[in-house]
Amino acid sequence: MNTSALHAQLSQTLGRPQLPPSVGQHYQGKVRDTYRQGDRLVLVTSDRLSAFDHVLTTIPFKGEVLNRLTNFWFERTRHIVPNHVLDVPDPNVTVARACQPFAVEIVVRGHLTGSLWRDYQKGTHTAYGLPFPDGLRKDEAFPAPIFTPSTKAPKGQHDEPISEKEILARGLASARDWARITEAARALFLEGQKWARTRGLILVDTKYEFGKVGDDLYVIDEIHTPDSSRYWMADEYETRFARGEDQRMLDKENLRQWLIRERGFQGHGPLPEIPEDVRVSTAQTYLRAYEQITGTPLVLEPGDVQARIEKNLQARGYL
Repeated sequence: MNTSALHAQLSQTLGRPQLPPSVGQHYQGKVRDTYRQGDRLVLVTSDRLSAFDHVLTTIPFKGEVLNRLTNFWFERTRHIVPNHVLDVPDPNVTVARACQPFAVEIVVRGHLTGSLWRDYQKGTHTAYGLPFPDGLRKDEAFPAPIFTPSTKAPKGQHDEPISEKEILARGLASARDWARITEAARALFLEGQKWARTRGLILVDTKYEFGKVGDDLYVIDEIHTPDSSRYWMADEYETRFARGEDQRMLDKENLRQWLIRERGFQGHGPLPEIPEDVRVSTAQTYLRAYEQITGTPLVLEPGDVQARIEKNLQARGYL
């Protein structure tokens, strides 16, 4: 999609979905709005963009990209662990079974980069209870993927790093459930890395969320999207790593780095305004990510996203 079309869509991004109470009890997260009715959830992925645990702006077509990509990955990984999807009535909407979520995010990392690298430099990386040798380099690959979990903080609060020992001590998961969760997360990550390599990408790190229905474990929320994951261009990794250069990224980290570099923002202080050209370039990154990950371009329909969602939900009997 050309730049002018993305600029035109800026005024029609989906910021705060407005659905009637009949859809279900409403809860607004950073990016998704959830409407619960009994054991069914209607999840609306908005165009809101969050960074450093703050919602900062909206990005054209971001919600559609995230929802489509999540369901692409759910289809590719359903043989590993069941997911919560029941129906996808609109590009921005997933209808899902309601699960009892674990109050912890499972972050799986294949490389020392991003926030973990910044923590490693400051010496604050020990919160996960993992051994890290001295002398590691930025973007260095770990011998095997590692887990760096975080608490699932309420809206407006920051997620905090947490160790496996603390997760079990606080009862955030039983020992049996934690073993099942980490086994599933490792398998999902390895499957994601395998597919990414066929697309010329490295799946660097990602986060997963899990829930239960009875004793059955499900992966929920989103997986392997540019919001929840970090992707690098595989063909340039070794050269850039050897030179100590930043990797070519295809994810939200581009926007995080812009915030740090241009606005000195890492989650504290007044929220910065995001210029329109940055919003458009970020939209282009999301669209490129979709095309490279899936191998197919995303055919978009500019216009009123809210009106389209209402029309599609009505057609499927959810409204």
